Amino acid sequence: MRHKKKSANVLGYCLISPWLIGFFVMFLIPMCISLYYSFTDYNLLSEPNFIGIQNYVRMFTDDPDFWQALKVTFVYVLILVPCRLAFALLVAMLLNAKRRGGGIYRTLYYIPSIIGGSIAVSIVWKQLFGNNGVAMSLLALAGIDQKVSFIGNPDTALGTLVLLGVWQFGSSMLIFLAALKQVPASIYESASLDGAGGLRKFFKITLPMISPTIFFNLILQIINGFRAFTEGYVVTNGGPMDSTLFYVLNLYRRAFTYFDMGYSSAMAWVLVLIIACFAGLVFKSQGAWVYYESKGGE
Repeated sequence: MRHKKKSANVLGYCLISPWLIGFFVMFLIPMCISLYYSFTDYNLLSEPNFIGIQNYVRMFTDDPDFWQALKVTFVYVLILVPCRLAFALLVAMLLNAKRRGGGIYRTLYYIPSIIGGSIAVSIVWKQLFGNNGVAMSLLALAGIDQKVSFIGNPDTALGTLVLLGVWQFGSSMLIFLAALKQVPASIYESASLDGAGGLRKFFKITLPMISPTIFFNLILQIINGFRAFTEGYVVTNGGPMDSTLFYVLNLYRRAFTYFDMGYSSAMAWVLVLIIACFAGLVFKSQGAWVYYESKGGE
């Protein structure tokens, strides 16, 4: 009996070993190395030179690009996340009410999330809103004289990228749709008998019942928002006038344009802390608005 249990344990370790090896080689060890590099002066051409917290001091006191990238990313996240979640929930509710062809519509709405962050779609977006793009042509046909393209204007460039981000709502929509299907129809029927209208049902039944899913989607989209890179790199390359200089794009430039690996590693760890702080605030707030049925709504 003991021999069989030991054999089962060995088999279990063998089955999980590929994941463990991948975790250590591809994740844990690189993270530890990156943490060490963040305290060094390292440019790939020479040995890392330990300099303590100088990279972090320089970041907060002597790098205007850091603060610009941080501001742009904060604005992007604060606009993108609620807009994407609201649009995803709206489409999910429409699909939940629609009976015929629901699978086809779900597939069509999910496609942008699969290809939306790709290089190809970013190039298409650049052509749509560029100087000779479709948007400029439509404005010209309408008699509106637009001197500068949407991605060439510092006032509208970030909004164009937000629009591209909102377009990638499919994954959140599917998660919302799954949650909506779990809400018992009997609750809506009872509310109707009590004279509740559509808006009251939405705010008193739908939102509380799917609030754990909203919480999950919120955390996921905050993380994705802070990791934005492709849109800013391909569509605008951080311009014009650094109006779309995302944090990760700035980090990428420091690492692979200036080869300042020590400083870029420090930037990466600051980003980890920023995301952790935002996630912590959301977790802290869940007691006030997330309804867990197993806990009686607490």
